[in-house]
Amino acid sequence: MVLKAFPLGVVQVANNANGVDENELGNEPYVGLEFDSADDAREFYSQYAARVGFKIRIGQLYRSRTDGSVSSRRYVCAKEGFQLNSRTGCPAFIRVQKRDSGKWVLDQVQKDHNHDLGSADENCSPIVQQRNPAVVKSSVNTSQRSKIISFGKVDKGRPCSSGVISVKRLRKGGDEGECIAEPYSGLEFNSANEAYLFYQAYARFTGFRIRIGQLFRSKNDGSITSRRFVCSKEGFQHPSRVGCGAFMRIKRHDSGSWIVDRLEKNHNHDLDGRIETSKKISATSLKFIDEVSDGLDSVDLAEINNSIFGKASHENNIGSDWYCVLFEYFQSKQAEDTGFFHSVEVVDGRCMSVFWADGRSRFSCSQFGDAIFFDTSYRKSNYLVPFATFVGVNHHKQPVLLGSALIANESKESFGWLFQTWLRAMSGCCPKSIIADQDMAIQQAIAQVFPRTRHRFSMWQIRVKEREILRSMPNEFMNEYEKCIYQSHTNIEFNTMWTELINKYGLKENLWLKQMYEKRDSWVPLYLRGTFFVGIPIGENIESFFGTTLTGQTPLREFISRYNQGLEKRREQERKEDFNTLNLQAILQTKEPMEEQCRRLYTLAVFRIFQNELLQSYSYFGIKTYEEGSIVRYLVRKCGNENEKHVVTFSPLNVSCSCQMFEFEGMLCRHILKVLNLLDIKEIPSQYILHRWTRNAVYGIVSDVESRVSFQELRAIMLWSLRETACKYIESGTGSLEKYKLAYEIMREGGNKLCWQR
Repeated sequence: MVLKAFPLGVVQVANNANGVDENELGNEPYVGLEFDSADDAREFYSQYAARVGFKIRIGQLYRSRTDGSVSSRRYVCAKEGFQLNSRTGCPAFIRVQKRDSGKWVLDQVQKDHNHDLGSADENCSPIVQQRNPAVVKSSVNTSQRSKIISFGKVDKGRPCSSGVISVKRLRKGGDEGECIAEPYSGLEFNSANEAYLFYQAYARFTGFRIRIGQLFRSKNDGSITSRRFVCSKEGFQHPSRVGCGAFMRIKRHDSGSWIVDRLEKNHNHDLDGRIETSKKISATSLKFIDEVSDGLDSVDLAEINNSIFGKASHENNIGSDWYCVLFEYFQSKQAEDTGFFHSVEVVDGRCMSVFWADGRSRFSCSQFGDAIFFDTSYRKSNYLVPFATFVGVNHHKQPVLLGSALIANESKESFGWLFQTWLRAMSGCCPKSIIADQDMAIQQAIAQVFPRTRHRFSMWQIRVKEREILRSMPNEFMNEYEKCIYQSHTNIEFNTMWTELINKYGLKENLWLKQMYEKRDSWVPLYLRGTFFVGIPIGENIESFFGTTLTGQTPLREFISRYNQGLEKRREQERKEDFNTLNLQAILQTKEPMEEQCRRLYTLAVFRIFQNELLQSYSYFGIKTYEEGSIVRYLVRKCGNENEKHVVTFSPLNVSCSCQMFEFEGMLCRHILKVLNLLDIKEIPSQYILHRWTRNAVYGIVSDVESRVSFQELRAIMLWSLRETACKYIESGTGSLEKYKLAYEIMREGGNKLCWQR
């Protein structure tokens, strides 16, 4: 049996005078208590706290490692922790965990407090709210000069002209004082602008000021899906702010209305008396705001000031204390690393986004910057810091850091500045491909800064949407859906299967599927195989470079140390693989000369991939199907599997396969290796052994590189190759006086030769 404790819209009043046991009513928290939502649990604990004599706060949340969704929440006593003088480190809390059924179950509870409890009468007035169970619309009359719903507008719980039905009211100044509607979860508005004005009026009446907080955008079209309005004392970016947690969040529904889905009324500071607004908002101003912003739906935070409606400015989500810590770190790095680069976006004299990369990352980009992963997965969690990374794949198939950043806000301008800065730091060499999120702001910035770079969508966003939108579909649908996406070999085959799927299950009006079909060339494997993505699988999520070393809850004081720790860990893994490649030798499995050739050239990790393809080629047979002049076409099939077949086209200058493994990963597939074997070709042509996969990749220049890159790319390789080599001389030469003399003599002799050549 599921006990719905205090569902939204209902407030139960304890009635011990009538001999009713609180446990029978579900008024006492206990392990196993179930709720329909986390908000229901919070509302229940809040009411329980009010009866017992304490106040609560929203504590830590935990997210799933698979899809980033919230899996459990803690609600704690307001005196938990020691961040303020008024807090005593109280251990009282409840924790609710989300089950597969969608229910939230209370799995941990601590009722004991380490402080005196107040009177129940002081914490809560037993007001019974008679709300309609259905979601009720509130059409707040924004044309009133005071923007406050007067007592006359809400008459004893009956519907009023404003459309607000039986909302809880606040009264000040005695019985004859003016009243205002109080926000609650489920309150509905026609627009975000209407919700803002309502919360602003409530704040003035209650005794605090508000700011426009964080917004969230749709991953599909970039439209705003939810907004937060916060107390002006939220955060710590200014001395006047005290990290207040009071806020109201509204979420847009498919109908176009906006509903309050999260709410925190408690403040951690004293409230003022009723605040008279110092800025009159004229009807003309309101009309202008509505016309330009469409009720705040389409205007970015960067266009709204923290004041009520001041001049436009950029909203910065990075606390000012971060800049001090980062700049100190940058200064120390520049003193020891001549290749260290950092840049700060400055708007109207204010520091905004920050980018940095050390010399090793810039050198790595000259070798492995052809395909990059722009990781903003911090948005999957409740990250306190908007941290992002540029990641490549090195010659050992390991992730390698190509730059780091803090993003001031998630706008096209911020991402555009960041991409331009990365490009400048990396000697202007654009990547061939980039894996990044689907957000409209990121798409637009990539198109502007990297016009010839192929953008592939991050898979985690698509997986989340699939679970959200397609979870009600039968298993048969999901099997056909997966087959259509991952097993289509031609455009005609994909379009046919997709159309049949949509028609069969009546999904013609599904907006998300329509949008994803239009963007199919950015996420469907069929359309991406012909682009170089260093072999990163399309249907899988990519692990963050720093893993769990840096999390959304990493405090400022630990960020730099954890960052260096995570970076050093990755680079130690790279050094270990360098050592293995240099000192170990893979065992040959065949007598083919090309296997010996690739063992000599490739790194161990890459050679294992090639060796597997070579061994697999023996389970295929090839049939010549076409020949004209020097062009020959083969149909390559797997023995015992008539369905697995590929077409290989060979000419003296080129060889290609319909599976496009070489185009996607930079290595020849088993099908081409089978054809080379049939043609008695003993070694792989040099153009099909990419320098980036070889043992010498980190040493920069070799003869086969020069003809395949532009002068700008060649100069970048030379620059960072020489810089990295010089750094190794310096590092080794400072070990002792004897080593210093040897390194100096070698460099001086080399310098003499360079002068002679000039």
